[in-house]
Amino acid sequence: MTTRLETTRLDQPRRYRRSLVPRPHYDPESFGRLSERIARFLGTARFLVYMTVFIIVWIAWNWFGPPELRWDPYPFIFLTLMLSLQASYAAPLILLAQNRQDDRDRVQYEQDRARTERTTADTEYLTREIAGLRVALNEVVTRDFLRSELQQILRELESKDPAR
Repeated sequence: MTTRLETTRLDQPRRYRRSLVPRPHYDPESFGRLSERIARFLGTARFLVYMTVFIIVWIAWNWFGPPELRWDPYPFIFLTLMLSLQASYAAPLILLAQNRQDDRDRVQYEQDRARTERTTADTEYLTREIAGLRVALNEVVTRDFLRSELQQILRELESKDPAR
């Protein structure tokens, strides 16, 4: 007799049961790109002009148009419903686009931080190398120092051997 705990493996993901109703499947990356395009368009002056013209035409037609062809009389309830529907879709799309931008900014920040750390480490290394070279150069004989030492030795030799 096996218990449920014995048959369930915690290191394996659960298998979902197939439901009778198919679930919609979408590519999150494609949907995110589409939402960014829509959000970018919603933030333009062109969208505001199109929306303003649409609303003016809607109201003018339903106010001054032939009575038998008006589909949304004075309180313009259908127009209000359409604008509410547009706003209810626009807000989440804009938030999704902002979240994607935040994610990109976070990745860019991390890359910049890593690049700055590498640059700082490289600069510190080069600084230490230059300091080491300066110390080493202080111990190296320069041409002027060698010339002055040789001249001093020559003077000492000449002073010891007056015949020269």
